[in-house]
Amino acid sequence: MSVAPRAGNGKVTVPDILSRKSHSLGSNETKGRITCLTAYDYPTARLLDEAGVDVLLVGDSLGMAVLGYDSTLPVTVDDILYHTRAVRRGTRRALLVADMPFGSFHVSIEETIRNAVRLVKEGGAEAVKLEGGERRIELIAKLVEAEIPVMGHIGLTPQSLHALGGFQVQGKTAEAARQVERDARAVEAAGAFSVVLESMPRDLAARITAKLRIPTIGIGAGPECDGQILVFHDLVGLTIGHKPKFVRQYADLSAEVSRAVAEYCHDVREGRFPSDAESYHSPAELRERLPAPQRP
Repeated sequence: MSVAPRAGNGKVTVPDILSRKSHSLGSNETKGRITCLTAYDYPTARLLDEAGVDVLLVGDSLGMAVLGYDSTLPVTVDDILYHTRAVRRGTRRALLVADMPFGSFHVSIEETIRNAVRLVKEGGAEAVKLEGGERRIELIAKLVEAEIPVMGHIGLTPQSLHALGGFQVQGKTAEAARQVERDARAVEAAGAFSVVLESMPRDLAARITAKLRIPTIGIGAGPECDGQILVFHDLVGLTIGHKPKFVRQYADLSAEVSRAVAEYCHDVREGRFPSDAESYHSPAELRERLPAPQRP
């Protein structure tokens, strides 16, 4: 395993992500591809950051991954803020991006900026992610004007679950594909520094990636994107329920955790844990004066 080198102090920044646009690296070059994963807590952030992940996203996917909701819709700004603070404490190298959850940018431009400022000022995020294409041009532009970097998100936008009729692959008809391309161009024109392409045909994502000057981050969008993102819990086998087609599971921590907990319970019930070596002891002179313990 290798970690892509960074300039200066090693910190990944927005300009660094912009410089990693794959089409400028040559057709056979892959070492500049951007690696992104979700993170929701301090220990996970520490592990991912030290492993060399470029971008950590405190995604509203935390609603499904760690809070037990059946969609991302119930997640609040306070939820994202709480988890962003924890991830910030574990992040040194990676660029930290916080999701703007459903309802946080739907009322007004002023409220959108206010919520984004909280994520940066109170949470320690270095950028925010915002779902939607052409309809979000003004919001993205205003956030960028307020010096808050924006990562776009088009294709399947989970916050549009009800409007889309479920978690469906987007861009499968000629008109739908044209709309996704228009959304991508709009996000770039508004000033976003990158854009997530979720659940769309590989060839559509490849066309968009070739046309844009900003990096594309794929999730279920094929290998031609400038980078890839996955939900950490999917990656390591901690997902409960359906696993999307695009997920490659690199570990099965669910089985390992179940095995470890079952072994712990067995050892406790059999009196095998804790052992004498795992126990504290009184000084020898004190033990000599104390009565021997007796079982009831």
